[in-house]
Amino acid sequence: MKNGQDYIESLRLLKTKVYAFGELIDNLVDNPLFRPHINAAAETYELAFNPKARDLMVVASHLTGKEINRFTHIHHSTEDLIKKVKMLRMIAQHTGSCFQRCVGCDALNALYSVTYEMDQDQNTDYHQRFKNYLAYIQENDLMVAGSMTDPKGDRSLRPSQQADADLYVHLVDKNEKGIIIRGAKAHQTGIVNSHELLVMPTVALSAEDAAYAVACALPVDAPGVFHIFGRQTNDERKKGCIDQGNARYGSVGGEALTIFENVFVPWERVFMCGEWQFAGTLVERFASYHRQNYGGCKVGVSDVIIGAAAVIADYNGISKASHVRDKIVEMIHLAETLYSGSIACSVEGYPTPSGAYYVNPLLANVVKQNVTRFIYEICRLSHDIAGGLIATLPSEYDLFNPEIGPYINKYFCGIKGVPTENRFRIARLIENLTGGTSLVESMHGAGSPQAQRIMILRQGNLEYKKRLAKNLAGIKEEI
Repeated sequence: MKNGQDYIESLRLLKTKVYAFGELIDNLVDNPLFRPHINAAAETYELAFNPKARDLMVVASHLTGKEINRFTHIHHSTEDLIKKVKMLRMIAQHTGSCFQRCVGCDALNALYSVTYEMDQDQNTDYHQRFKNYLAYIQENDLMVAGSMTDPKGDRSLRPSQQADADLYVHLVDKNEKGIIIRGAKAHQTGIVNSHELLVMPTVALSAEDAAYAVACALPVDAPGVFHIFGRQTNDERKKGCIDQGNARYGSVGGEALTIFENVFVPWERVFMCGEWQFAGTLVERFASYHRQNYGGCKVGVSDVIIGAAAVIADYNGISKASHVRDKIVEMIHLAETLYSGSIACSVEGYPTPSGAYYVNPLLANVVKQNVTRFIYEICRLSHDIAGGLIATLPSEYDLFNPEIGPYINKYFCGIKGVPTENRFRIARLIENLTGGTSLVESMHGAGSPQAQRIMILRQGNLEYKKRLAKNLAGIKEEI
């Protein structure tokens, strides 16, 4: 297994092509725009060597029996599913940000079970190919980006109906050596500092969309692949320290638009090619795994938000006020409710035909639906407690300016004995954790709220509930 520094050094060996602010980046690892995201991902490696975190971070591979990082593991029990959630909460408590590896973990798990079922139905050999690929990922402890979301274009049209075929990744050609794909994947979390990417369909498909039924693996620096880094709230502050709020680990996951310009993929890295009937299953399985996560990672970040709100209440001299204490209690209640949902969907997980375990999809979607509401309320309450200074503070450069700094220290102080700089730091942390990009990710990460509501209705067993009501009301079933 790699430690944090091993991971960082491994990125230097890649030739990942990344554009940001209109320029081609020549040194990804040391660029302040990317380094916080790299540091956050590095924690998923470093914590595997922390004795206190080992039980959550390290597991035996079912393929080789060797110890591996849990982010490369296939879940084979409800205990695995539960430990995943606990691991995500623990890492988020360390970083206060997105650490990016869970998307790839969920892609590995979804493809593991779906390739098995494809083989059983279609007489293909995708599952063995995928196991070979998985062994490679585990042996080298690689970070994988799950690449599912297509740009989509006109949402009222299916992939094959789009005016531009490239708005969904699709098959261009194939031969005895492999396939050629073209298109793009949007909002790709952590992809610029990953080693590999796993392409998957983003919607259920019809026979007319067969060319879009493609799942395959590529190095992030494969020929024809390049990435355009997305803007984030306050990203121009990364040249400073205090103004960033969370200077070491950043905010969200460093998302990018990834372009595939007629990219060749050898057959041994192709795990779906035209089997449109299984696209919906793959999307649903990946989405449920990924929505399971949010009661772990978002609750870990919420733990930091709650702590920061309590600290600034101390600094402001209001921590003993009853309304502040009540708001802190409400924040804790909301966070633990989210965590309970993730644990519940894990406890009620079950084995797929491949032997890999799958979460309860209804409860996983309920978790994510709650995240789209509860995280906003947790953030709102933190803003209420913190006060308006989180939005109006001068820059750290003003704070340390010899001419005007003394005025800032005088007029932005809180309780006696606490340096104004400390009040600045905690205020900036709250701003970073609760605004802009990070908050939008709570809404749309792992799919939009409407996508979860569709799944909740589909999984909610409404006909069974109607029969229960009719039975108690003495209504006989209509003939």
